Amino acid sequence: MAERLAQASSPYLRQHASNPIDWWEWGPEPFAEAERRDLPVFVSIGYSSCHWCHVMAAETFSDPAVAALVNESFVAIKVDREEHPDVDQAFMRATQSLTGQGGWPNSVFCTPDGRPFFAGTYFPPQPRFGLPSFTQLIDTLAAAWRERRPEVLGSASVIVKRLASLDRPPLLGVPDANLAPDRLLELVLAAMDPQHGGFGTAPKFPQAPVLDALFVRTEQTANDKALFALEAMARGGIHDQVGGGFHRYAVDEGWEVPHFEKMLYDNALLLGTYTRGWLRAIPDDGTEQREIFERVARGIVGWLADEMLLPGGGFAASLDADSDNEAGEHVEGAYYLWSPQLFDEYLGKDSRFAQGVFHVTYGGNLPRGAHAPTDGSGLSTLQLHGLPHPGRLANIIAVLKAVRDRRPRPARDEKVLTAWNGLLVDSLVRAGVVFGQPEWLDLARACGQYLWRNHWDEQRRILARSSLATEEGISLGPDGVCSDYASAALGFLALAQLGDAVWLQRAVTLLDRALELFGADDGGFYETAVGGDVLFERTKRLSDEELPSATSIMEIALRAAARLAGRPDLEDRADRAARALRPVLAQAPQLSGWGLASLLARSEADRGWGPAEIVIVGAAADPTSPLVKAAWRLAPWGSIVVDGPQETEGFGELFTGRAQLDGEPAAYVCRGQTCQLPVSDWSQLRALLWETD
Repeated sequence: MAERLAQASSPYLRQHASNPIDWWEWGPEPFAEAERRDLPVFVSIGYSSCHWCHVMAAETFSDPAVAALVNESFVAIKVDREEHPDVDQAFMRATQSLTGQGGWPNSVFCTPDGRPFFAGTYFPPQPRFGLPSFTQLIDTLAAAWRERRPEVLGSASVIVKRLASLDRPPLLGVPDANLAPDRLLELVLAAMDPQHGGFGTAPKFPQAPVLDALFVRTEQTANDKALFALEAMARGGIHDQVGGGFHRYAVDEGWEVPHFEKMLYDNALLLGTYTRGWLRAIPDDGTEQREIFERVARGIVGWLADEMLLPGGGFAASLDADSDNEAGEHVEGAYYLWSPQLFDEYLGKDSRFAQGVFHVTYGGNLPRGAHAPTDGSGLSTLQLHGLPHPGRLANIIAVLKAVRDRRPRPARDEKVLTAWNGLLVDSLVRAGVVFGQPEWLDLARACGQYLWRNHWDEQRRILARSSLATEEGISLGPDGVCSDYASAALGFLALAQLGDAVWLQRAVTLLDRALELFGADDGGFYETAVGGDVLFERTKRLSDEELPSATSIMEIALRAAARLAGRPDLEDRADRAARALRPVLAQAPQLSGWGLASLLARSEADRGWGPAEIVIVGAAADPTSPLVKAAWRLAPWGSIVVDGPQETEGFGELFTGRAQLDGEPAAYVCRGQTCQLPVSDWSQLRALLWETD
């Protein structure tokens, strides 16, 4: 058996290296092999922390009898969706088109030239849930390929044409009236859950970029609903009350029971969102939202530093949902769940109080058996109720964390993904300045250095999608997609605003290269470069999925780079990207959170407010100074804040002719061609940046 996956750059693929299935990695080679053997292709797509991927691997892919059937009739490809988001997107669209739903593991069957003809997700080893067994499916599809080849090829052609039609641009332009800010906000607010906060029903995802958009304007209803959603998530079981950070989504409407995997990208985005929420929450209003949000932000960074930071400065991709429980069973959520009996054992006199605070009940909200409500065998997620005394709460959490640290830990996917780390750098810089935490800025710098040192190939001018530290050194994954360039550039631009123009040069290098590789005629951006893969389509998504779309990230990064570097051509290109997002925004603005945020910021600019250029001139760059901190806290969405000494070079004309005032740091605020007189008192900034009554 060819163990091709043993040296893969993906831990997920390495987990499958010893399977009896003769797996190939994604690339042209397995399709050439399928053409040579005249066989169809089975593409199995998953990721390391995916619960049902593990289930199907244990039940099916480890079975020699199943493997014999697959190896005889198919060429099998195993794909890590996190390494190949373009492949994942293309085949997930096929699955959703054929079945009306999607998920992972994604199981797609293709012709030797890569066109899908059948798709589904999880298939059991025996028929159940209304699904055929995997072996039944394999036998049926293999027979169809042998005996009804024209029918299979015809289906593949129809599917590919149907998917291509979904990407056709609208015949008519979007009227400006359909993009009126008030109309778009009404659509978003109407989609929110008035009872539990957030969007939609179960399963329920945080959707941080849309909440960011609701903070762009000082519009009370939008702000209040976003704050309510953030508080509901912070109090819910989706938030790891003990260790910090958030799980991927909740399986219920009320945020109580999560799907327990923890993803870097969720926490990278939510760190930025909770920082923005903290800025909008009203101090001492009786809700203690500010205190809750700051605790959440500090918890996210604490979790990142304690559990996700890798040697060299990069951050790991995810933690599994599953781990071993006290009985040695590998089950979902075991690391995170509690019972009253456990609280009694470890918390003593604080147990009853803690049970009320965290809603740990006798029956639990995750019963393990039919008699859990009466025999106490159920377990509980932790949810924060009320406003407990911060000191007492911290002491209880410290005890619980010490207990939990002795439990078997969930496995960690240690690959470093460029896009996810780039977004984290951006959020770490923002949170580090806003909360006055220089060590968070050090984490951001080290992460940025890791990406530039290990992922950027200066000779090829190509950015890698991922890397994995192995005994042999750093193993690089496939070439990056557009969101990698855009997100890394966004993180580098945040670092540049701390006064280091080297990061600006690096960001502009990535953006200029992304424009070459990924630009589309409509102003948007493809995920993949021309001729870069063997996919049946060149993917381009304008709607958000787990991350903001590449087009919306590119728009934001291009605007920031244009202002920092004095490159009006980049602003023009950002305007084209914004026009590409108009159809999505007009129809469903919640599907493009950062696109909506940018549109709202531009509408504020039309009123004379909105994004600003804030240049702070001091004796040296100092992100801990009151003036710098105030500028970052007050800067409207889309603003740049750059800090440095007089005559700092590398930022276009931003520092030209600007000096301190009477030996004190001075802030220079401009919007477009209009600049205000400099100020040295941080309290004067608000009047310059926000419309006040």
